[in-house]
Amino acid sequence: MNEKKLNQISIELSSPPKGILAADESTNTIKKRFDLINVESNFENRRKYRELLFKTKNLNGFISGIILYDETIKQSTSEGIPFPVYLEKKKIAPGIKVDAGAIPITNESSEKITEGLDGLSKRLQEYKALGAVFTKWRAIIDIHTKNNLPSEHCIESNAFVLGRYARIVQENDMVPIVEPEVIMDGKHSIEDCYEVTAKTLKKVFNQLDFHKVFLGGILLKPNMVISGKDSDTQASIKDVAKMTVDCLKENVPNEVPGIVFLSGGQSNELATQHLNEMNKNYNELPWNLSFSYGRALQKPALSSWMGQEKNIIDSQNALFVRSKHNSNATIGKYSSEDENLSP
Repeated sequence: MNEKKLNQISIELSSPPKGILAADESTNTIKKRFDLINVESNFENRRKYRELLFKTKNLNGFISGIILYDETIKQSTSEGIPFPVYLEKKKIAPGIKVDAGAIPITNESSEKITEGLDGLSKRLQEYKALGAVFTKWRAIIDIHTKNNLPSEHCIESNAFVLGRYARIVQENDMVPIVEPEVIMDGKHSIEDCYEVTAKTLKKVFNQLDFHKVFLGGILLKPNMVISGKDSDTQASIKDVAKMTVDCLKENVPNEVPGIVFLSGGQSNELATQHLNEMNKNYNELPWNLSFSYGRALQKPALSSWMGQEKNIIDSQNALFVRSKHNSNATIGKYSSEDENLSP
């Protein structure tokens, strides 16, 4: 394991004013997104859409890396340049989602465990040969206070798998993004989210230590500490920022180079506002605070595109603007008034 190289990649991916674009939607997920704009989800349309994103002019001023899906990393631009090669030329690091999705943890359980450890090292060698330098693995933790969920079993099992994944990735000299997502669906309070997020992070870092993972060569991709989507009381931007930072300070070791938040179903604007509030008011933190957003970056671009060739420039402009806003948020310089500015 080349610790110096892993540390360097981790720092470059998470250093302000840049963050990560998550374009790793599975075929099922992107079909749902395409259905909303009445575009058929076939191989060529998915390729065209990803190409549109990647070819956005000056995107590399705001985006340090892009997470790809298995299909996408093997696709090419319309000129025949493999996507990872194209991104490298733009000084954007190619990454790859390597988990195989979540399944019920037991037959009778609503809780999930993420699969994909079998054959992981072999797949990593293939992805590395294609140009990937970092990876991502997502674990799903649901809160249902009435049912006393999440269970210890769910948190422990997913934490173990994240630790094993991260170790295998580092042994292949690639940076693992460790993503334990506490889902914001539900009626739980921000205090409930804090408690579950803290417990989850504690277990995850125990397992990373158990598996002898080099913490200087990972990125953490956590949820923000936030009210449940259906909660009657929605916490303020200031409260989300404070409680998220408090939770991270309590549970994330200083050696971790960067924390790249997921948006987790927040609106585009709210995800940016929360990140901005943290970077504006808490600048003495040991790690970089940045973003690894999927829908919160892509939604305006997808809505502008509508599958039409004539809309490509408008779609790219929408991605450019959203990326710029989040770039500003990594240095605490975003303002909600920026939403009204043209690209």
